[in-house]
Amino acid sequence: MQGKPLTVPDDGLTTKQRRNRPLVIVHTGPGKGKSTAAFGLALRGWNQGWDIGVFQFVKSAKWRIGEQTALEALAAVHAETGQGGPIEWHKMGSGWSWSRKEGSDEDHAVAAQEGWAEIKRRLADEQHTLYVLDEFTYPMKWGWIDPVDVAETLRDRPGTQHVIITGRDCAPEVLEIADLVTEMTKIKHPFDAGQKGQKGIEW
Repeated sequence: MQGKPLTVPDDGLTTKQRRNRPLVIVHTGPGKGKSTAAFGLALRGWNQGWDIGVFQFVKSAKWRIGEQTALEALAAVHAETGQGGPIEWHKMGSGWSWSRKEGSDEDHAVAAQEGWAEIKRRLADEQHTLYVLDEFTYPMKWGWIDPVDVAETLRDRPGTQHVIITGRDCAPEVLEIADLVTEMTKIKHPFDAGQKGQKGIEW
């Protein structure tokens, strides 16, 4: 198939214009690898010189994942040599998944809403080429962020800005406006056999 689409829409765009349209990408489903795939795409973007913003919505702020260390090292390479592109990494709140003891649900909801408001500002200003909204499905699922607002904001965003959203149970409103949706399906997982997470695999 050599990367050729099966159909060509009658949309008045040239092949190049159609190829370079900005995408909303969703990695959802119960399987492992949603965030990992998103960070792999961020590596590609860095290599293209893209400005990348990572916004981590759920994993504990105390939990420094391997991808953060690697991407921050690449950000330093860019700052020192000009190779690749700039990268920012932001953690929303004090951690809402495994450390709910710190702060109330109301505190976490406010932090999530403030994080989304900041992303909206950056989208309006066309600040980044690629936004990774990691575990962003959960604050929508918990009612902290309105998925209709998310869908409308992403649909109407200006310029050429790609957005990746990860997490289980993505809101149907967001799935509707997304250009690329992948559902990770779990067939087997070491956790099922009582094996805990290990270095280099889970973090």
